[in-house]
Amino acid sequence: MFNSIEEVSYSLEAMSLQGLSTGAAEKKDNIVLCLHGWLDNAASFLPVLPYLQQKLTDKHIVAIDWPGHGCSTHRNLDAHYHFIDWVYDLLQLFELNGWQQVDIVAHSMGGMVASAFAAAFPEKVKSLTLIDSIGFISAKAEQTTQQLRDGMLSRLKNSTKKLNNPQKKFHPSLESAVKARVAVSDLQYEQAQVLVERGLLKEEQGFRWRSDIRLRNTSPYRMTLKQAQQFIRDIKCPVQLIYGSAGMDMVKSGIKHFGPLFKQLSSHELTGGHHVHMEQPEKTAELVKYFLYE
Repeated sequence: MFNSIEEVSYSLEAMSLQGLSTGAAEKKDNIVLCLHGWLDNAASFLPVLPYLQQKLTDKHIVAIDWPGHGCSTHRNLDAHYHFIDWVYDLLQLFELNGWQQVDIVAHSMGGMVASAFAAAFPEKVKSLTLIDSIGFISAKAEQTTQQLRDGMLSRLKNSTKKLNNPQKKFHPSLESAVKARVAVSDLQYEQAQVLVERGLLKEEQGFRWRSDIRLRNTSPYRMTLKQAQQFIRDIKCPVQLIYGSAGMDMVKSGIKHFGPLFKQLSSHELTGGHHVHMEQPEKTAELVKYFLYE
């Protein structure tokens, strides 16, 4: 099923974005862009890509690895992974390819970034499908100072740890890494293996994670709920939410706090967890098809 899925690469200002592509190769101006979640990679869409290819015959489908994830390069040593910077990464990608009116399918953190991007650049987004993701992580204004403190201390701790203990941790086998991922998620072994295979680098000492350790730093700032809600109000394109029956609790609260603010929102619950698009790839692709062509 995966014979027609190819690796792609995009050179941005200071980094290289890698990814996977499939579908109508001649339709480079008719894009469905797939955006994965935090500490995942483009392989989270591997189960659904063949079905999307079958059902969206006039679309070219691209799934990227975010910076610091999968096979994409890490940010420079003097940079960090601020939420707003993901939006600029998308803007660069769109400008590089001359993309306009793109359909976006985005999971988890990718859905938050895509929502902010769709709000700020409505002319570039034709439709938005959110997978187990709605709205944004926010905090009360009174928590701003503590959030900054926690973020700076987290950054300092990881930086000091890296300087004092530069030895990387290795897994002795692929199976060991897959079991480690299963232990901290709701993924089944087969689903975790798909993600882990793209997220590992094999060296003489064993297997190590490709992802940038700085991705685990505490964010130094959060939007307030009012700011987050304003982003949602400014999204002009049609939005579809696909969420798992046993997915993230914040999605269910997000439906309450953000759902009524969308101009056009349809929602569908599928049996599954946070990675419901990996568990129910054919049903996910079918919902995307109806949404794009209705």
